[in-house]
Amino acid sequence: MTDSRNAGCCRCCCSFVLTSGLTALFMWLSLRTTHPTCSIQDFYLPALQNTTPNYNSTNSTNTTIYFDLKLDNKNKDKGIHYDALNLTIYYGENQSHPVANKTIPGFYQGHKKKAHRKESVNTYGVPWAAISSNGTAFFRVDLSTKVRFKIMFWNTKRDKIIVWAPVEVNATGHKVYKKGIKLKSGAPDLDCYRARVVLLLAVVSVLFLTI
Repeated sequence: MTDSRNAGCCRCCCSFVLTSGLTALFMWLSLRTTHPTCSIQDFYLPALQNTTPNYNSTNSTNTTIYFDLKLDNKNKDKGIHYDALNLTIYYGENQSHPVANKTIPGFYQGHKKKAHRKESVNTYGVPWAAISSNGTAFFRVDLSTKVRFKIMFWNTKRDKIIVWAPVEVNATGHKVYKKGIKLKSGAPDLDCYRARVVLLLAVVSVLFLTI
């Protein structure tokens, strides 16, 4: 009699653990958010368009950078509220020589939507003569912003995004890589670790039930 009661209690405990684990898994899947994918689709400097033999970039009057920033919300059922997007462009692949700054106003992006921000920014301190003699140049584009995810009728707290990417520009003034250049973060992807923890809890729950 006592053994049957203990067995019944054990089954109830295992069922509770399993149910809790699966509930946690389903809640995590429904509330999990994915940061938007940010990429540079176009990057153009007219001052580097070396099309004539007598070209001298130091005499160029148009030292503007034109770029196309693409933002891709891959969340199936979550919108994104962007704060202002702050871009800093550096000459070279490190952060020692800033040459341009741009702030793009924030906006809302629906789920599974893409947005382009085609902007221009004036530069300062770019060594045009050195670039002209080399034929190519390297820049670094840094982007920082904060986002809130809209899940049904409520918004999450702000989440900071800091990403960057190197951009190589050739003598035509355009970026060398034809496809979009994805801006990436140097921080580890915490969502991957969270997914593993939740999955581990679900597996442990199933093991308890089968013992």
